[in-house]
Amino acid sequence: MAKVDDIVSLLGNVPVFEAMGPEDLRRVAEVAVPRRFPAGQVIFREGDASDTCYVVRTGHVRAVRENTDGRTIALAHFGPGDIFGELAMFDAERRSATIEALDDLEAVAIAGSDMRRLLREHADIAVKLVIALGRRLREANERLARQSFQTVQSRVAGVLIRLVEQARSEGAGARDVVLKVTQSEVAQLAGSSRESASRFLAVLERAAIITQGRGRITVHDPDALNRYIF
Repeated sequence: MAKVDDIVSLLGNVPVFEAMGPEDLRRVAEVAVPRRFPAGQVIFREGDASDTCYVVRTGHVRAVRENTDGRTIALAHFGPGDIFGELAMFDAERRSATIEALDDLEAVAIAGSDMRRLLREHADIAVKLVIALGRRLREANERLARQSFQTVQSRVAGVLIRLVEQARSEGAGARDVVLKVTQSEVAQLAGSSRESASRFLAVLERAAIITQGRGRITVHDPDALNRYIF
């Protein structure tokens, strides 16, 4: 069972809470509840009531949406230190995506009702959260703007770079970084067709930058990916 001090330390590394001081973080940690989910479990589904946000301690999850034709589209991957479902802190709107555990997951859950009570009682926490979320929104808008002008190669290389950075934050080395991701997921995260992403991944494999396996990609030379960012 996670102790309050451990949760405070975890929250302190989450960008949404980065502007908070130790006392504010402790207030949030005191209403956080440790949760565990086995690999493959759906944590919540698109359209569910939005009542809880989660911060990942260990493990990984992915956000997906189902298209009208039944296809599932990967939107994002989250790992240790990432937060998902954070809009539940502010309102009770329906979930905009489905979240499922990719491997055994440990997280802390913060009920939206508890968080909103804290925001009412401590206005400074509300101000800091709004500032942090505004910064995240600007960064997301800038990333989308960049992607709209990028080639498929640039977008796919950018996805691999982000996944490598996440893996390194969890202890992966400088080279030969194993990513648990499929070609389809890379294509979806890059906003490209699977065929286009597959062709570029084959180029990277011929250049000995990556090796593809079943459900995983090993990036042998992560720095070389930067050559494909335009």
